[in-house]
Amino acid sequence: MVVFVGENTLFVKPETVNKLLIENKRDASSIRKDELDLNKIEKTLNEQDMIEKSDVFVSIDGVLKAVVKQKTPIARVYDGDRSFYIDYEGNKMPLSDNYTARVPLVSGAINKKNNEDLAALFRTIYDDAFLKKNIIAIQIMPNGSLKMFNRNYNYFIDFGRTMNVDKKFNNYKAFFQKAVLDSSLYKYNKIDLRFTEQVVCTK
Repeated sequence: MVVFVGENTLFVKPETVNKLLIENKRDASSIRKDELDLNKIEKTLNEQDMIEKSDVFVSIDGVLKAVVKQKTPIARVYDGDRSFYIDYEGNKMPLSDNYTARVPLVSGAINKKNNEDLAALFRTIYDDAFLKKNIIAIQIMPNGSLKMFNRNYNYFIDFGRTMNVDKKFNNYKAFFQKAVLDSSLYKYNKIDLRFTEQVVCTK
């Protein structure tokens, strides 16, 4: 028996986990606990690309069970002819045949030098309901600055480098709320957030 915890229950099918659990045997009942190496089974599950953590145990009635937490994708990277997710911990995660996550599409170079800062930025977007809904794409420029794109409007956001991230996003949200009220968002081609004390708009 497999139980998934957390929000992401679509990347790994229960049948896949069951297959790993009982080595292709579908009936996991009446298993003697002393015949199993539960740590080894957990290790096997945790080595799967979509699984963050698992807890494997045998119930009182002898049923092998696994509580599985899957990885959480927070961005999808296009790197040449390759595509993969970045998970919540900042690690690469392969695409799933079962489900496509609605996360920002990222183009440009991600490397050891910028990976940690970018992962923190992606987490900020993922954890914020407004940003998660509105930021659909991020372009990493050769100089390390970022361009972002909004779901419903044609302008792009010149975010600059990954510094003062919270301040810049707070400025953007305050600007957005005001601009929605006076219907001015459609007029702009560029929203510049590089200056932390102000938002500069270009038509």
